Amino acid sequence: MRKHVTFLFLVSASLAKAQVQTDTLKTKSLQEVVVTASRLTESILVSPVSVQKINRESIALSPAISFFDGLENAQGIHMITPSLGFKVLNARGFSNTTNVRFAQLVDGMDVQSPHIGGAIGNALGPTDLDIANIEILPGTASALYGMNTVNGLANFFTKNPFTSEGLSIQQKTAVNHINDRQSNAKPFSETTVRFAKVISPKWAFKVNGAFTKGYDWIASDQTELNANANRSTNLFGTDNPAQDPVNGYGNESSNRRTIALAGRNYVVARTGYQEMNVVSYDLQNVKADAGIYYKVAQDAVLTYSYHFSELDNVYQRANRFRLQDYRLQQHALQYQSGSIQAKLYINSENTGKSYNLRSMAENMDRSFKPDNVWYTDFTNGFNQALTGESSVADALREARGIADAGRYQPGTPAFNQQLKKLQDINNWDAGAALRVKASLVHGEIQVNLTENYLQSLKTKYDLDLLAGADHRTYIIVPDGNYFINPEQGQEGKNINYSKTGAFISVSKGLFQSRLKLGAILRADKNDYFKTTFNPRFSAVYSPVHHHNIRASFQSGYRFPSIFEAYSNVNSGGVKRVGGLPVMSRGIFENAWLATSISAFQTAVLADINQAGLTQAAAIEKNKGLLRKNPYTYLKPEHARTWEAGYKGLFLNNSLYANADVYLSRFSNFIAQANMNVPDATNEAAIPAALYTRATQAQYRMYTNSRSVIDNFGFSAGLNYQWHKTLILAANTTFSKLRNTENQDGLEDGFNTPKWIYNISVSKKNLAKNMDATLAYRWQSKYLSQTFLVSGQVPAYSSLDAQLSYHIPLIRSLVKLGATNILNHYYNSFLGGPSIGGMYYVSVGYGINK
Repeated sequence: MRKHVTFLFLVSASLAKAQVQTDTLKTKSLQEVVVTASRLTESILVSPVSVQKINRESIALSPAISFFDGLENAQGIHMITPSLGFKVLNARGFSNTTNVRFAQLVDGMDVQSPHIGGAIGNALGPTDLDIANIEILPGTASALYGMNTVNGLANFFTKNPFTSEGLSIQQKTAVNHINDRQSNAKPFSETTVRFAKVISPKWAFKVNGAFTKGYDWIASDQTELNANANRSTNLFGTDNPAQDPVNGYGNESSNRRTIALAGRNYVVARTGYQEMNVVSYDLQNVKADAGIYYKVAQDAVLTYSYHFSELDNVYQRANRFRLQDYRLQQHALQYQSGSIQAKLYINSENTGKSYNLRSMAENMDRSFKPDNVWYTDFTNGFNQALTGESSVADALREARGIADAGRYQPGTPAFNQQLKKLQDINNWDAGAALRVKASLVHGEIQVNLTENYLQSLKTKYDLDLLAGADHRTYIIVPDGNYFINPEQGQEGKNINYSKTGAFISVSKGLFQSRLKLGAILRADKNDYFKTTFNPRFSAVYSPVHHHNIRASFQSGYRFPSIFEAYSNVNSGGVKRVGGLPVMSRGIFENAWLATSISAFQTAVLADINQAGLTQAAAIEKNKGLLRKNPYTYLKPEHARTWEAGYKGLFLNNSLYANADVYLSRFSNFIAQANMNVPDATNEAAIPAALYTRATQAQYRMYTNSRSVIDNFGFSAGLNYQWHKTLILAANTTFSKLRNTENQDGLEDGFNTPKWIYNISVSKKNLAKNMDATLAYRWQSKYLSQTFLVSGQVPAYSSLDAQLSYHIPLIRSLVKLGATNILNHYYNSFLGGPSIGGMYYVSVGYGINK
């Protein structure tokens, strides 16, 4: 008996029709094939590791405004939103806004921005009209895919013009910022076109284009980060002259000084600007791709493809950036047959007129008045106000007003002119420009040895052999601010950073393929590091076809991204330096931990203001708080993951269950540590040098945690279809960091909610040609730790809905939907924007049901 089962996109696995033969009885089972888990075509039911598949029908039922946005509801996935046009996927913890541990592939090719080390949302990815299906592999995948996959990967597969030709057009119109305290309601528009044509039995081509325009979500968190700076003088809240709101810039630690006023010491910050004063939230993305396909043989295709994107949105690392005229491109040549796959591609980026929001704010202040002059005016203003018998708090406020007289005011012509000027100064000590040009060149080949060459091994011994090799070189153009060439005699020349790897995979079926054993061994050699080895061992036991139990162990290494390895940028008085010895020799050896310096300075300040000690006496008393830096040069990050799981069908194939549990152990976790190098070399003079900001250099160094970091968790999903039209789906994900009390506190943080739930109901043919979906998502609160801000992200939920109507006669679709339909604003991470409701209508032509 044949049954057609469709599973909702929200739960991340779906099954389609296929036939399986066991002994002499023919049974018809429902199964979907995947390739990402093993790089071999296999049933999703018997994949050796957790893999989720999302098909076109599931995407059509999703209430999300795009297929990429809808991935937030996939089982095991955690998504954060730095921008409406830049969403970040992750799995199994240690999330951040660039996430170099989770890769995004399009037709098997990495679409990362080279200098960032991760993908910018879906900037180079497929459009809604060209996406065929998606496979998500949560957890370590380094044995097969190498770098940047210690947390997993998502593989987007596009439509083949030989099997999907014709013209398709889609127009989305939406509105957001409803009842937003920071903005009026704003329109959103996206126009997408796809055209594919079979020219002859051997030739075909396709082109895609999309133009998106809108108004970004706004970051305006006013949580105070420096509330206790003047505790010793009992100045808090609006009386605190060192205020530092989360999304206010130019008043951070490097923009503060401790100054003596009327016999006491006060911590005073420059005034700074709100984020919305120094950024345009206008969002725009133009992207296009084209592909030419040539059938070399019946089962062999040679493809050339080109992807282009130019975007304006907001991006976040340790600071937030305005990406403006930011351009990404990919040229790719790909050959694929039944036994051989080969790829050669180049990704290139040009950051255009992008700029750093923090540097913009602090240099807007400094270009109006240098720090030394401002603090002199502040001191004189305080003394003048205090003579008039003002309170200390009032005198501090009056002093700020005097020092800020003539300051650039947001929205004025003078302010806008200065902002444009600073946007083009590629030196963060004086301007804000982000001017990076970088590329990556990647080549790989894999051969299925038992498909055409050793077929007897497969037929006689149920054995599969797969081998592959790859090489990648990053090419960085030094800009003198973000990157410099550290090699002596090579100043100004391009930096090359390379990695070469190879793997071999063996799988063996036993007991009439009820037990399938697999082993993979990968070796990788990266510049500056010794060869690393990544094994994966797996077993899948299928007592009956519809019930499958799996277990695996795999090891993975992650090499530093080019930013972690080579950065050399002065970010607000704090120099961020790559952790390679060629970049940072001499810093680690002479540095002191910034956390201990802060505690030391606070204690000295308290003894001066409250105990009446002289500065020299207070320094001598508290110097024991200072701690020498224990960290050193970068090593590759190592992850080991143990995983077990189950997939099965119940209730006459109408209920699909999928569950996995894992334990991951990280060593040499790549992270950042703040450390300062004093100007003094004499041991006795070091404490005094570390008390005064002007006599020490501040660094944020990429290094490795000295702790062994464990995290564990599980995910489980159920998908049930009743009478082919009613689809009920639910999944949950649990993630937890283990033994946190033994960690050394280095960033990145775990930054992952303990619990995530997704529940949905879809009704196909609610009325003739009409489908509907209602979906609910909830995640628990979690601790967010970044260099911008640390604290608790409150729990939040979102209710999404869609109603779609198909017009078969003209192959058209009208879809009405909303995400966060109740418009409860939330933050997906601290320091990021507040996200409200998005209400849309989509009209498409050339779309089959």
